[in-house]
Amino acid sequence: MPEPQEPLHVVDDGQDALAPRAILPLWAMVATMVTTIGLVLFTLLFFAADAVDRISIARENSLVELVTTQSVEEVSHNQESVTVWDDAIFQLRRDKLDNEWLDNNLGIWLHSYFGLDESYVLDAKGAAVYAMRDGRRVDPATFQRLRRGVAPLVARLRQKQLAVPAEPLPETELSPGVTEVVTLAGRPAIVSVKPIVSDSGNIEQAVGTESVHLAVRRLDGTFVDKLGRDYLFSGVRFSWRANLSAGEAAFPWRSSAGKTVGYLIWKPFRPGSQFLEKTIPWLLGGFVLIALVTALLVRKVHIGTRQLKTSQVRAQHLAFHDALTGLPNRALFDERLQRALTLFQRDPARQVALLYLDLDRFKRVNDSLGHPAGDQLIRELGGRMRGLIRTSDTIARLGGDEFAIIQTDVRSPQETEALCERLIAAAKEPFILSGQQAFVGISVGVAFAGSDGCDARELARKSDIALYESKNRGRSCYTIFRDELDEPIQRRETIERDLRAALETDTQLSVHYQPQFSSRTGDISGVEALVRWDHPVRGAISPATFVPTAEDAGLIHQLGNQVLREACAAASGWDIPLLCVNVSPIQLCNPHFGLRVFEILEETGLPPQRLELEITETALIANARECEPNIRLLRHGGVSIALDDFGTGYSSLRHLSDFEVDRVKIDRSFVHEIRGAASGDALVQAIVDLAQAVGIKTTAEGVETVEQSAFLRQIGCDDLQGFLLAPPMSAQELEELLNSGPGRPRSRSSDLPVDAMDEPMPPKSKRMRRC
Repeated sequence: MPEPQEPLHVVDDGQDALAPRAILPLWAMVATMVTTIGLVLFTLLFFAADAVDRISIARENSLVELVTTQSVEEVSHNQESVTVWDDAIFQLRRDKLDNEWLDNNLGIWLHSYFGLDESYVLDAKGAAVYAMRDGRRVDPATFQRLRRGVAPLVARLRQKQLAVPAEPLPETELSPGVTEVVTLAGRPAIVSVKPIVSDSGNIEQAVGTESVHLAVRRLDGTFVDKLGRDYLFSGVRFSWRANLSAGEAAFPWRSSAGKTVGYLIWKPFRPGSQFLEKTIPWLLGGFVLIALVTALLVRKVHIGTRQLKTSQVRAQHLAFHDALTGLPNRALFDERLQRALTLFQRDPARQVALLYLDLDRFKRVNDSLGHPAGDQLIRELGGRMRGLIRTSDTIARLGGDEFAIIQTDVRSPQETEALCERLIAAAKEPFILSGQQAFVGISVGVAFAGSDGCDARELARKSDIALYESKNRGRSCYTIFRDELDEPIQRRETIERDLRAALETDTQLSVHYQPQFSSRTGDISGVEALVRWDHPVRGAISPATFVPTAEDAGLIHQLGNQVLREACAAASGWDIPLLCVNVSPIQLCNPHFGLRVFEILEETGLPPQRLELEITETALIANARECEPNIRLLRHGGVSIALDDFGTGYSSLRHLSDFEVDRVKIDRSFVHEIRGAASGDALVQAIVDLAQAVGIKTTAEGVETVEQSAFLRQIGCDDLQGFLLAPPMSAQELEELLNSGPGRPRSRSSDLPVDAMDEPMPPKSKRMRRC
């Protein structure tokens, strides 16, 4: 029966044939779906990884720019720890330099503490007197290889110092300087040039003649290694050209003029790429486990993001915190201070106090126990002070041994005073350093927002003023800012500004003359030139006020030359033996002063033998080495030298023998004591005897009574000067006196008996300091 079986076979074959044709499209669809899902996920993953990489690279670029900028500023800031220092000036003025001291303070110390590769000290003429390279002292002659590269920087520094008006200093700098990124001796470097100036302001220095310190930090040495360690930059290196390998980025080092010196090259952290490389095998190995792979991807992305965030947090912390103490640095401190002041302006009840703190005797610890011990002290002190403030307050290390505290929500001044006392007490507790006890102190200055201003700069300025008042009061104490602390500074700035204007006019400053009389004949033996300032608003201003300001502001040379020229021009037409003019020790320390005096004498026609320059005894002794060349030149040319205010200083026979002077002027304070008292008379007698013993003439100042005049004549004083004899007068009044009658004018006391009534003293307002 073949007929009925065939259809069954066909039907069976049809059913068997339909089954595979239905299953294959399903697998293809599933495979296509899985493939599509995989491709979509891979594409999304690729873009996500690329986006994470770009974000990471962009943030690292910003961090590199911030770090490189701070590194350039840090060289200049660290350099000021030794260039604004009285001791450095004293050491460099010695006949024979103490190289070991220079190593420990200006050379090797900067290498070991701040990582400087080279340090040089140049004298006023630009010659190298000290050199350090790679932590070792070397022959100063090695500076010649750098001279061409740094000469423009030194010239820019001198130009900046001598600029009129002077360029204002940034608040972060204590002295003018020039910092530049240059190619030096074939190597890229950060070069900072700073003058070595006084930190106390008590040392007189002619602007532009200071010694110069030159600091070099090479960019292609340990500098880039330190960047890699501190900021976790991978593969960091320096290159002259931006020749990048795969995965590298470059940042151009540029000078202030915009010239590219070289490139800082590193491999940015790419968390997305690293993540992608780890996940590709999983993607290729199991599309069927898409859910598991997706979960794994999410986890990996989370880990990568967390690593990136951790890296960013660490980099952010390093950029805004001090590496030694972990405290906020100046950048973060400024930001928080501005924020606190903004909140205070919105709500005055949230009072803000700003405390500036400075360690006392810190350098003694560094010198005796070494800089590692000093670092340990800074860390421990930072920890102690951090434990004394609230979490809402901020303590920051501004640099070196300087700290600052922002105290917020202050309820009363007593709360801040209590904090100051706790800080001072904490600093007095001994520190165990290298197995030894060390003792330091801390001085504090305080200013309050509102009463002392709401501007961050002004508040910081007043806190700093209060801090220095604490230093002046003996250290280890605190001072709250008061307006009277700022008054001398503001008054000095006003006097300086008005004096600059007065020197440009011919109406305010004038020269008066006080005659001096021979004690033997009573004739005029000379006149002393005295500067007077008639301010259009304030009236007469005492030289005791404006002369020190002129010395501090660098105006004393212009003022002194103006007075000397006017006095010499007037005296050249008078029949008087001698013109006496006071000079500042700053003028006498100027190496060109002697030549300038002779130029003025030649211009005015006054013979050198008729000019006598007066300098105070104390100033001459303090500046003997600097003044000596000018004194010798002037005396050799015929100008005589008088030692003014004699008796108020050292007043010894050795000094009169050592110093080449022609006359001593007995100070008015000793003359005033001549009233028959044995002590006063004996002291003046001793000064006259001392001068006569070495063949020096004497002049007594401030003669105001007949009794004083008679005693001084009796003991052999050569010349007398004072209100009893003649007051200071204008040039016209002096000419009238000189032309008043037959013969030479005589003193008003020549014909008075010894027991005559004392002439009344003039009002104190007319008894001004001589200049």
